[in-house]
Amino acid sequence: MTTNPQFRGVYAIPVTPFNDDLSVDWDSLRKCVEFSVEAGAHGIVVPVNASEGPFLTDTERKQVLKVAIEVVDGAVPVVGGVSGTSTTQSVDLTRNAAELGADSVMAMPPNGATSSIMWDHFAAIAEAGQLPVWIQNNKPPAGPIVPTDMMVRMLNEVEHVDYVKEESNLPGQVMTELFEKAGGAIRGVMGGMGGRYLVDEYRRGSCGTMPAGHITDAHARLWDALEAGGTDADGLQVVTDEARDIWERMIPSLNFEFMFGANAYKAAYWRRGIIKTPKTRIPANKLLDKFDYEELDRILDRMSDLLSWRAN
Repeated sequence: MTTNPQFRGVYAIPVTPFNDDLSVDWDSLRKCVEFSVEAGAHGIVVPVNASEGPFLTDTERKQVLKVAIEVVDGAVPVVGGVSGTSTTQSVDLTRNAAELGADSVMAMPPNGATSSIMWDHFAAIAEAGQLPVWIQNNKPPAGPIVPTDMMVRMLNEVEHVDYVKEESNLPGQVMTELFEKAGGAIRGVMGGMGGRYLVDEYRRGSCGTMPAGHITDAHARLWDALEAGGTDADGLQVVTDEARDIWERMIPSLNFEFMFGANAYKAAYWRRGIIKTPKTRIPANKLLDKFDYEELDRILDRMSDLLSWRAN
């Protein structure tokens, strides 16, 4: 655990690499985490959707988080993903995250959860972990959307529920509404979806983004350029021309990953020499063909000056 976690910046999500037999490749996982820290990540988030968390056993999920915390060794905060199919499962994962020394935890409500179940779910997580809690507000099929007014109430009334990862429909507008209605009760909001909307989210006051970690170095460059803008006379975060230029250059990569998901993340990690195979456990697998790999190679080559990290 970091001594003074500052939840701001690029919180990279390493993938969970697999061997050819689809067992977890623990050595490659360590390299994924090391890569993101070396490439400038301000935090690490595991295991969540981009980590194929739903396709890991609970034992594997706990070990993934343990490995990440060990590799990071306090250099940056670690957010433990504790989403589950039930509150019981999420509470167990939360207690484990607290015991391992995670700096905070993040969860989506279980699929099919009613409003009352959502409330009880996050209250139970907060009580079990006694750690800062992120509400991960996603959208189907990944998870149910949490009503904005409910998030505002939880932020105000449930101790430890202080942060939101917002990646539902129209995330920028939801962020603005949260800031307007929750006031000082909300300590920070980050976006997701690979940072595709980070420029807009930053203008609205986001404190960071949680993208898949395959191009952490590019995301870190973008964040540094955003932070260089400071704030205007009204206290709003300013987007620099440099930041917008970097973001526009990243769009082809972000579009590519939007189409292929974890297959794109892993293909990029593999092409960059960080993991041994691009295998995934996702049942609805959209495998990359030779044309896709040619396109990925072009994308990585054209943004190569933003990719400072190189495999040994």
